[in-house]
Amino acid sequence: METNRRGAENAEGRELGKAMNKLTGEVIGAAIEVHRILGPGFLEEVYKEALIVELLMRGIPHECEKWVKITYKEHEVGKGRLDFLIADCLILELKAVQNLAPIHEAQVLSYLKITNCPLALLINFNVPLLKDGIKRIILSS
Repeated sequence: METNRRGAENAEGRELGKAMNKLTGEVIGAAIEVHRILGPGFLEEVYKEALIVELLMRGIPHECEKWVKITYKEHEVGKGRLDFLIADCLILELKAVQNLAPIHEAQVLSYLKITNCPLALLINFNVPLLKDGIKRIILSS
């Protein structure tokens, strides 16, 4: 019986993994389209607004500028703002900077911790090829 339960959990995990990969692929495709049309050089706000349009056109569920509570020892001590929360499970953080810095990754990791989301995409639009500006960040246990 234990083996069957593990098999079911593994199958469920694979299905969640497939769904997450499909979702991240759709979001990356939307970001690539925005970058293809606009190119590098604009402020982050421009890419955010264009990505909202693209996500809506593609029917990708999302919340923009989602506020999340930051707690310390069960006390709310502040709020953080996610650029996007996609389908209640994927964080999307946008940048338009010369180079991503360690603080950008730290910010995304902190967001993963407080939301319990398993995965985030950190996308820097200020690159010639967008694939060079995409980082997948996974919250490890």
